[in-house]
Amino acid sequence: MGKSSKDKRDVYYRLAKEQGWRARSAFKLLQVDEEFNIFQGKAVDLCAAPGSWSQVLSRELQKNRTEGQEAPQIVAVDLQAMAPLAGVTQIQGDITKLSTAEQIVSHFHGAQADLVVSDGAPDVTGLHDLDEYIQAQLILAALNITTHVLRRGGTFVAKIFRGKDVTLLYAQLKVFFRIVHVAKPRSSRNSSIEAFVVCLDYNPPTDYVPNMANPLMDVPYGPENPIVGSNRVIVPFVACGDLRGFDSDMTYPLEISDCEPYQTRDPTQMPISPPYKKALELKRANFYNKAL
Repeated sequence: MGKSSKDKRDVYYRLAKEQGWRARSAFKLLQVDEEFNIFQGKAVDLCAAPGSWSQVLSRELQKNRTEGQEAPQIVAVDLQAMAPLAGVTQIQGDITKLSTAEQIVSHFHGAQADLVVSDGAPDVTGLHDLDEYIQAQLILAALNITTHVLRRGGTFVAKIFRGKDVTLLYAQLKVFFRIVHVAKPRSSRNSSIEAFVVCLDYNPPTDYVPNMANPLMDVPYGPENPIVGSNRVIVPFVACGDLRGFDSDMTYPLEISDCEPYQTRDPTQMPISPPYKKALELKRANFYNKAL
């Protein structure tokens, strides 16, 4: 699909390139902040590649910095390599490893983070039950490392898939945070089951000891063992972003005038190690072989 047709289809994709964001997901975090005012102190970006949320954190934390306050500290973590970003410390590591948590804390000179965000998601299969389960496990992995690096009273924001069994995930999050909301930013398509949990005021049980070796709250759950009564948690649902703004499910015309034709823009940061790189190299090699 050509650039023009993709630009025409997705207004937030177009705006991201115009404003210099690496991905359209930057608007989702900005709209969550409009509602909850989450940007503060030291921040950790889990599953950070390609880096749009790290970009947002870098810009907004710098903007909120008061005179005489030290420069904001941001650590971005991902298994994949990520192009450098000014003011962001990168760790190429596994969020299920204790060594990664220790690296994060070491970059904060022994202190803990005020904010942890995660925009990670699995490669979806189209089998909704499987995708929702894998996404929930990814969130629990992010939550597990968060219990090692987040200070009491801190904030955790993560992408979720709102499926039929999401109530269990809410119950697990409520164990660690006093306030849990589900936010649906304006830039997230209505047709998508994607949303974001916004967990405020980190307050783990007094006897809880963070431990990477064991899964968090591995509770059997299903039709034979449903969550009922006081254990069943219903969290508030909030729509974020200006409702008068762009609708991510609509198609908007390109801004074209007679005197200035529309110009396509390349992405702010091209992938540095895309999964299709090897396929392109093989195709190029076959082309040269045929030419010879």
